[in-house]
Amino acid sequence: MTNVAPNPSTAQDALSFVLVSLMKGVVYRDESPGTWQSLLQLRARVKDQLGVLGLQLMLDEAEGHAFLRQRAASDGAPELPRLVARRQLGFGVSLLLALLRKKLAEADASAEGGRLVLRRAELRELVQLFQPEGTNEARWRDRVDGDIEKAVSLGFLRPLGEAGDTFEVRRILKAFVDAQWLGDFEQRLARYRAHLTESTGGVE
Repeated sequence: MTNVAPNPSTAQDALSFVLVSLMKGVVYRDESPGTWQSLLQLRARVKDQLGVLGLQLMLDEAEGHAFLRQRAASDGAPELPRLVARRQLGFGVSLLLALLRKKLAEADASAEGGRLVLRRAELRELVQLFQPEGTNEARWRDRVDGDIEKAVSLGFLRPLGEAGDTFEVRRILKAFVDAQWLGDFEQRLARYRAHLTESTGGVE
């Protein structure tokens, strides 16, 4: 559901709404145009307020999203309690996100560009190469579907339509899996493949 910001009566109200929205998660230009516009207008004040809390505003105008990161502690300064949780991702989710990031890079390099939309079957096909021989097919599909749902909950995939079988790859994934990481992507995939081959059946 699109989050439309109310019409704030004062600049302070707008600032409060923007800060709360960022604390709750990612702010997207296409989903929350009012909040996005207020964020651009109040950017300096937003950064000042977040700085007091040890948070950093990650704003990408070209891609149309903004989110918060915990600011690294400076030399000699005490480390603040974390307000932005650090998520530990399972192996399957990490592999899926890496493959999706590569698909985004390929889409950007192609003439088509634009949105990247994939069906559930196509998402399964992405990771099928890393399915060890002898893996129980039904259990493997359940595991991959679980990884897909996790990617949805993290905001990297957005379900489209009522059937829930088509997904848009959110471009914010580029902010978490950067170009430098992709530079040694093939080496990482080789390690992924070795990990799956050595594990017991590959899927629990």
